[in-house]
Amino acid sequence: MKYRELGKTGISASVLGFGMWPIGGTQQAGDYGNVDDVEAVKAIRRALDLGVTLFDTAPAYGNGRAESILGEALSGRRQEAVIATKCAVHWDYAENRWVTTSNREAILQSAEESLQRLGTDYIDLLLIHVPDPNGSPEGSMGAFKELIDSGKVRSVGVSNFTTDQIDEYENYGKIQVQQSGYNLLDRRIESKMVGHVASRAIGLMTYGSLCHGLFSGTWTSDTTFASNDWRYKGDVFGLPLFLGDNFKINVDVARQLQDFATARSHSLAQLAIAWVAQHSFVATCLAGMLSVSEVEDNVEGVNWSLTESDLREIDEIVAKAAGTQGDDHYVVE
Repeated sequence: MKYRELGKTGISASVLGFGMWPIGGTQQAGDYGNVDDVEAVKAIRRALDLGVTLFDTAPAYGNGRAESILGEALSGRRQEAVIATKCAVHWDYAENRWVTTSNREAILQSAEESLQRLGTDYIDLLLIHVPDPNGSPEGSMGAFKELIDSGKVRSVGVSNFTTDQIDEYENYGKIQVQQSGYNLLDRRIESKMVGHVASRAIGLMTYGSLCHGLFSGTWTSDTTFASNDWRYKGDVFGLPLFLGDNFKINVDVARQLQDFATARSHSLAQLAIAWVAQHSFVATCLAGMLSVSEVEDNVEGVNWSLTESDLREIDEIVAKAAGTQGDDHYVVE
């Protein structure tokens, strides 16, 4: 495993991070399918054995379920892990929808609840999950300072923010980490975000390395999603990658990338992870994992160094993809 510092936090983390969203399972609309809790715990512990230290979760993943599973898996091994979790998004049962609230009180309460579910007395990295259209940057950053001063949180950041939103929040304190989507088919951050966070000494975590399952190597043109799976609508964080004919086209692109990887004795998932991890501006790239076998396969991707010739051939294949142009950023409504 390779390790990089998360910006200027002083925290070293594995280049491959364990994305916990899929482990949250289906608790309400917008999650993934059913999950085997026992296998999930085994997967987390196997990841630790193989040098994965960064685990990225959130209260919104299964309405706290992912945090609880992570807490169970890390029992007795907390010091080996870097826990990143989030705040500001919760499920409103009365209105049956997601609600974003990032005021001071909401952040402090969310952090306390996360600490309980995780079974720990500190969080290594706390992120605002998505921008709050009615939020107060001053209030949010004030809550972050309180949590850092109390020792309950080591570092803070944001997720899915635009560069302008980062600048606005930095008027009231230091943003240490930004989390953005990034993979072979979603390269939107390259145009502006990468340079912006670098100029501000903000660490960059990326999610969606496997393009939310497309690069798992298991999909075919006949793959379908349940109506309560967020991928069902075809929109992938502002890109219509799974919408209509785009889905079949992109499954074929994935097949061609699989052939490329197989010819080099690697899996498609390893190729997808190697491509993201090879970018030095990425501190940690997240990949969702549900089983021990997925962990063991994905970890090998970090050690694959793609050549310039490899990268050119990969780009030629990816150029055939559909739906790679869309909104500059994604905000949960």
